[in-house]
Amino acid sequence: MPEEDGEYFGKNGEPRKYDPTFKGPIQNRGCTDIVCCILFIIAILGYFAVGILAWSQGDPRKVIYPTDSRGQFCGQAGTPLEKKPLLFYFNIMKCASPMVLLEFQCPTTQMCVEKCPEKFMTLIKAYSNKNDFDYYKQFCKDGVTNTMGVPDILKYGLCPAMLTPSKPFTRRCFPALGKQGGVITVGNNSHFDDGSGKMRDAKDLMDGVKNATVVIEARQVVMKIFEDYTQSWYWILIGLVIAMLTSLLFIVLLRFLAGIMVWVMIVLVILVIGYGIVHCYIEYAALKGEPGADVTLQDLGFQTDFTVYLQIRQTWLAFMIILAIVELIIILLLIFLRKRILIAIALIKEASRAIGHVMSSLFYPLFTFLLLAMVIAYWAVTAVFLSTSNEPIYKVFNETACEHSRQTCDPANYTTSSMKKECPDSECLFAFYGGETVYHKYLIGLQFYNVFLFFWCANFVTALGQMTLAGAFASYYWAFVKPDDMPAFPVFSALGRSLRYHTGTLAFGSLILAIIQIIRVLLEYLDHKLKGAQNKCTKFLLCCLKCCFWCLEKFIKFINRNAYIMVAIYGKNFCTSARDAFFLLMRNMIRVAVLDKVTDFLLFLGKLLIVGLVGIFAFFFFSGKVKAFESTAPHLHYYWVPILTVVIGSYLIAHGFFSVYAMCVDTLFLCFLEDLERNDGSAERPYLMPESLRKVLNKKNKTQPAE
Repeated sequence: MPEEDGEYFGKNGEPRKYDPTFKGPIQNRGCTDIVCCILFIIAILGYFAVGILAWSQGDPRKVIYPTDSRGQFCGQAGTPLEKKPLLFYFNIMKCASPMVLLEFQCPTTQMCVEKCPEKFMTLIKAYSNKNDFDYYKQFCKDGVTNTMGVPDILKYGLCPAMLTPSKPFTRRCFPALGKQGGVITVGNNSHFDDGSGKMRDAKDLMDGVKNATVVIEARQVVMKIFEDYTQSWYWILIGLVIAMLTSLLFIVLLRFLAGIMVWVMIVLVILVIGYGIVHCYIEYAALKGEPGADVTLQDLGFQTDFTVYLQIRQTWLAFMIILAIVELIIILLLIFLRKRILIAIALIKEASRAIGHVMSSLFYPLFTFLLLAMVIAYWAVTAVFLSTSNEPIYKVFNETACEHSRQTCDPANYTTSSMKKECPDSECLFAFYGGETVYHKYLIGLQFYNVFLFFWCANFVTALGQMTLAGAFASYYWAFVKPDDMPAFPVFSALGRSLRYHTGTLAFGSLILAIIQIIRVLLEYLDHKLKGAQNKCTKFLLCCLKCCFWCLEKFIKFINRNAYIMVAIYGKNFCTSARDAFFLLMRNMIRVAVLDKVTDFLLFLGKLLIVGLVGIFAFFFFSGKVKAFESTAPHLHYYWVPILTVVIGSYLIAHGFFSVYAMCVDTLFLCFLEDLERNDGSAERPYLMPESLRKVLNKKNKTQPAE
């Protein structure tokens, strides 16, 4: 070996030496990274404890039902308020206070009612008519009788001073505001009696309604999205099934027509993106001269109704530019990599043969999806219970100056308390959910633990899938006579080895990744908190940190993936396997760039093609652009909700199927590199790589082994 080669190999480890006893994945192996395995088990037990604690303390009803001034849930089944699903504000104009935006609570009495007020009425006028007063008492606290005087009723805050015609909106009663001749009206009137004999303009209600709406605007959007899902869920499922069948058909065709399918895939991707560019231009040109179509995105700002953006020319121009850039990048890559694609096709063909011998590997992603769904569901449920495990906090709300304003209070005895005597016009109202116990003090820590364990468990499930598939495909490559020398059930054998011997290694690799991911989450949280006060230096530093940790996460994922392949083959611990895999790749850097990355690019084009085809179908169906679908498509608030769901779901499904191919290619690639180092093509040390790869690389066995 030349001196420079010796120095090169010295820096990147010694190449593998020929071992006549090596027949593929080592069967005689021991447990690895036991300490990390024990740590992972303890962490999982702690995770279950956090879940049990959250489920015992939390109450998801707090995010479902509106809450009155006593902290009771409006419309909750099995309670006295079951038939009172709507929240009524005694004085909606008090919601105009800036404190609403700070504390997310209007400083006025709120109570659950069966229906919203339908007509104008003041307490003074209603009191003089028995029928009117009986109607009025629906919106008063319990205990109001006809014998009580109006001053006492108002003094103790038992009834609102007035009622205005209202309509229910997100389970809350808001004034039925309208416009007549450019003048704001409520109940067809431009003025109203505020209950004290003073006539007020209807526009005075606007600020109160506006601030109260700010508090619940996010919930309004969520509810509309939820309604869209209830109307379109079965069509979304059909779209995802189509994506799954398309992915499966694509994989089957790759098995038999790998070369043709790759070129067909390349052409179709270019055509699909080209169609997207043409469609964006047609929409852009059609909006020319339309009123309001020339408004810029910056001037429009954020809108909850995303269909508004599709009425602006700049939106379609942005889409057209993005697609054109993507199209140009893909075409340039194909031009420069045209010779390398032939090599990649040979590797994909071999991966197709391997998957043909290990067909059960195509269904393994379903097992991974099931485990990930369980992890996500457990995290989501625990997060909801943790976030709703606070206790109701009551505070003093008042109209005039009061030293006890915004202090905590007890509604049970507030009427006889010293605070009420010092501030007669004050009220003790529900403010928010919180708590002062040890549990509540460490609640943010429990939420952090929930997120961290979610990342750790999700990465563990992904790592288990990678190691299992790597073990199955390695047994195929190193089998001298295929499939006779392969295990009867390669996937189950590899899964058993991974769980029995390498749970600690899987936990170690996923722990490193989880730590980096949680740091990225903390950086995003810190960036959000400091957004209003940060200077340019801080902004630059945070941006650099986020970029560095993003790159680090990608690098660790690459190292982990190849380390799991080496663990599946040799059964060594994580650090040793990661080092061996890294040095093996470093000794073959040119081949890594030529073969592995070009193959990844082609598989990515396959995923892009499936997502594009299903996405275009979903767009025409849900948007009603095609007349044939107008009567069939559901009527939605936001038609982009099911489209986006189908696109994301299609990508995940395509990624699940193609991840098997990607893992197969990566495993065969590492085995192929080791094959080149272990063997030299002689009769004693023949290459185990297929003939197609040997031809591409100008390698050949001097004496072919007997069939």
